[in-house]
Amino acid sequence: MYGLILAGGSSSRMHRDKAALQYRGKSQLDRAFELASRHASRVFVSVRANQTEDPTRAPRPMIVDSIVGEGPTVGIRSALAAYPGVAWLVLACDLPFLSDAALSQLLHERDAASVATAYRSAHDGLPEPLCAIWEPASGPLLASYHDDGGRCPRKFLIRHTTRLLEPRDRRALDNVNTPEEYAQALATLDTPPKSIPCN
Repeated sequence: MYGLILAGGSSSRMHRDKAALQYRGKSQLDRAFELASRHASRVFVSVRANQTEDPTRAPRPMIVDSIVGEGPTVGIRSALAAYPGVAWLVLACDLPFLSDAALSQLLHERDAASVATAYRSAHDGLPEPLCAIWEPASGPLLASYHDDGGRCPRKFLIRHTTRLLEPRDRRALDNVNTPEEYAQALATLDTPPKSIPCN
């Protein structure tokens, strides 16, 4: 299994590159890459062609979008095309609360006979495609879906056989898209857990 960190977005709502956001002295991309590296044999960063020399992305192995279009479906499809016999642990780069425990659950409960294994969103119950294991069998199906005009990886998983898991940590899949959400995430991560008084 290989890992794919999706870092090709335009970050339009954040007004700055989300991959470069800092948490505890480490970029969000570096944190996601290191997390995935503890669970996958090789890890790549998904990028657009004009991002290959970006200093945040350039130090890491990359898979450059090989399909015309934009969005995460293009990045996932490009990875499946580059290594068609490999299952992919796909992660968005903007998941500051994602943990080793959450990835361990995903891997432990993986169903390789399904198109993918994904968490069920704690917010709407739908599949979370950007913290999921995409099996090799999803490659031609995703290509057909995309070529027919499909753009949403979540809708793709809804239409196909996907193993859905209930997340034990409901916050693990919360992403950060705006400056306000980034400030909230920083405050949460920098606040030490409350100690339990001894009686």
